[in-house]
Amino acid sequence: MLATLKQTAELVDLFRTRGLKQTFRKGDFVIRPGETPNGIFYIYQGLVKAYDITKYNEENLLIMRKEEEVFPLIWAITGQERHVIYQALAPTITWQISRETFLEFVEKNPEALAPLLDMTIEMYRLHSERILNLEYRTVRERIISFLLTMSHRFGKNTPDGVLIEAPLRHQDIASSVNATRETTSRELSALEKKGLLTNKQSYILLRDIDALQKHLN
Repeated sequence: MLATLKQTAELVDLFRTRGLKQTFRKGDFVIRPGETPNGIFYIYQGLVKAYDITKYNEENLLIMRKEEEVFPLIWAITGQERHVIYQALAPTITWQISRETFLEFVEKNPEALAPLLDMTIEMYRLHSERILNLEYRTVRERIISFLLTMSHRFGKNTPDGVLIEAPLRHQDIASSVNATRETTSRELSALEKKGLLTNKQSYILLRDIDALQKHLN
């Protein structure tokens, strides 16, 4: 990580002192389809999913934003709109500031770029892993790779394995691994029958990380 605790605290303090506190229920839109962002958001609590809609009218998961992250970063810095939809995946609390306030702060406090660069690098890493994931030959391999990546970002160790503390619908996984929802559901069921994972109400427990990793090796 490039940012110091002080630099990160100063960025958070900007949102806390000058931002508008907002509360979203699960399923609420933070940025609606086709809507120009009306500010920059810092997630104080909760999860936010970023996705777009394909020409087949299906959701295409891009990234999940978690606590202590800022979005939409590309628009915040460049002003370029990508028409990405942001939706709360759980009860979520954000602080929102205007883009003008954000850019003014960054201009006067260039050291604030360090925590933002950390977030950008993490976003780049996740998107790079998604591209590399598509090199795997089988859908099952791509699903396993995706789940292992999600476990690194959202995983919680439990006595039964690693629980991915982010809801993952079969369509979300399918869009991330370039597969149909039906094929994805079938492969997840096969992995569950092998005892490698448990899938309950969109929450996935990886029961044997080593065995899953062997599928990729």
